Amino acid sequence: MAVISKLTFTVTSADAGERLDRYLTRRLTNESVPQGSISRSYIQRLITGNNVLLNDKPTKSHHILHEGDRIDIELPEPEGINILPEDIPLDIVFEDEYIIVVNKPAGIVVHPAPGHYSGTLVNALLYHCSNPPLPKGVFRPGIVHRIDKDTSGLLVVAKDEGILRILAKQFKKRTIKRKYIALAKGVIQLDEGDIKLPIGRDKRNRQKMAVTYTLGKEAITHYKVLKRFKDWTMVELTLGTGRTHQIRVHMAYIGHPLLGDSRYGGAGGTGRQALHARTLGFYHPVTQEYMEFSSPIPRDIEEFISG
Repeated sequence: MAVISKLTFTVTSADAGERLDRYLTRRLTNESVPQGSISRSYIQRLITGNNVLLNDKPTKSHHILHEGDRIDIELPEPEGINILPEDIPLDIVFEDEYIIVVNKPAGIVVHPAPGHYSGTLVNALLYHCSNPPLPKGVFRPGIVHRIDKDTSGLLVVAKDEGILRILAKQFKKRTIKRKYIALAKGVIQLDEGDIKLPIGRDKRNRQKMAVTYTLGKEAITHYKVLKRFKDWTMVELTLGTGRTHQIRVHMAYIGHPLLGDSRYGGAGGTGRQALHARTLGFYHPVTQEYMEFSSPIPRDIEEFISG
């Protein structure tokens, strides 16, 4: 059976005391699709099949983890499962022989994961980019970065492995420009500011992220008020880093969660987190020309603003 991905995790103090199968279910869900589509039974089969090593040795699903434990996992290509192209409409902003920039609507998951193989942006891309095909990989062919299921906006996708690596380096070096439009709960008093607060796993709810100074990684978000309303604010947010749920966590921490974001305290409003990836800028991986794309505010957010 072909191995499609190898991952290594080191157990932190926040995760010590958790069962191995529960820990991997959560971590692999976060690595692929944050909506919780990986089952614990799938993880248990990986452990039983010796695809998981704990401190370089096979182990059991019920093993209780300790701080500093090293977990190596090989994700095999699922037998009898193919990620099929699907004729799902794509809003293509730009395309050439190397990359494709798409405007993702809210409600669509970016890429498949075990138990969630259809209806994703990758299924649509496989249909559209059949010749030449996207880079190999069952779960996320060509995907350089992602946005949450209920966030709309711009994504760039690579059409071959070399391009994928070049774009990934730009993200790692933080030369990618990413700006978002959001509607935040409450009236933000300052016209603009920087939120520099480390983000890591929430100790009380492992499905969430949180500001944490002990285990968090550097996270930087710049905000700028665009317009104030009676009890909410329209803001532009620029990412200095790209942590999971970064904007949602930072805005909630300063007392202004995004409207519609029930996970982080902003229930009500638009029916989904009012967050849109409006601007994406990067250097073309072949020509080195700087390219910048913009996406209009989607209809549901626009209607809420005007209504």
